[in-house]
Amino acid sequence: MFCSTIIPTIGRLSLSRTVTSILQQSLPDGGSFEVIVVNDSGAPLPPADWQQSPQVRLIHTNRRERSMARNTGAAAANGRFLHFIDDDDWLEPGALQHFWHLAQHSDAAWLYGSSQLVDRQARPLIQLHHQISGNCFLQAMAGEWIPLQASFIKSEVFFASGGFNPLLSGPEDIDLLRRIALRHELAGTGNVVANIVRGEVGSATDYDRHPEQSRWAREQILDESGAFARMRQSSCLQTGDVPAWRGRVARIYFTSTIWNLQRRRFWIALSRAAWGLVAFVQTGPHLFSGVFWRAFSRPYASDTFARGEAAARLASSSRQAV
Repeated sequence: MFCSTIIPTIGRLSLSRTVTSILQQSLPDGGSFEVIVVNDSGAPLPPADWQQSPQVRLIHTNRRERSMARNTGAAAANGRFLHFIDDDDWLEPGALQHFWHLAQHSDAAWLYGSSQLVDRQARPLIQLHHQISGNCFLQAMAGEWIPLQASFIKSEVFFASGGFNPLLSGPEDIDLLRRIALRHELAGTGNVVANIVRGEVGSATDYDRHPEQSRWAREQILDESGAFARMRQSSCLQTGDVPAWRGRVARIYFTSTIWNLQRRRFWIALSRAAWGLVAFVQTGPHLFSGVFWRAFSRPYASDTFARGEAAARLASSSRQAV
């Protein structure tokens, strides 16, 4: 089986749209896929036509939150790739074929496509075209977000990484990306494969706790062996923008130093500071670049979102002109 799509649900009415968008997909060469709906609402789901499909399995958990629900669905999956999508998002026609073709040409552990962000009324906001591949660990640690809804993850890599951290509620997708990128490569397609609803109203994400949880999870990854070397290698691969990414490496370690000092974790803070100094020394001539210091002194701003917002403004101006 090529892939398993896992949908944790809290019983939203939009679930039918999500499941239907997947069941309407097809794969070449007789490839097969399945849908696993994990009902975490604590109550029975209302009857729906999709429940009669032989490609769909329904599993029940009892309000264990998304990470546990996704892990439960993954444990029951048969696909070579795992795909996670929320119950208010949906796939574009032909999405699975795009992933099928990408998998034929790449051995990367994490495959992704472009995505369309929409509001709660399904009105388009911006498109995300990431344009990154290979060792993307530094981008992930800096703050780059690649949506789960537009991603396929090799099942053996998912389980080897430990799956979703059940202690996280919100940044669990960012944490998973970082842990997988630490050891594995990414590959992408420019085709839009998923529509993703954005907005805090109606969301199940705890946005108040998100920043601190994300920071805590990142600290666990910095403790992993090889984290600095992997980031260093990633910065060397960023052609034309090496000073900025070297600045990002240094910033990650020095902001970690401050975070640990604030929590009286002095030995860890000392270790982070030492790695930060190594980052400065290894920067070499780039240390005298203004680009380096701007990256070091400022929070990360995603080029992906900047391009998407610029394209959205241009499209809006064109419509108004017409």
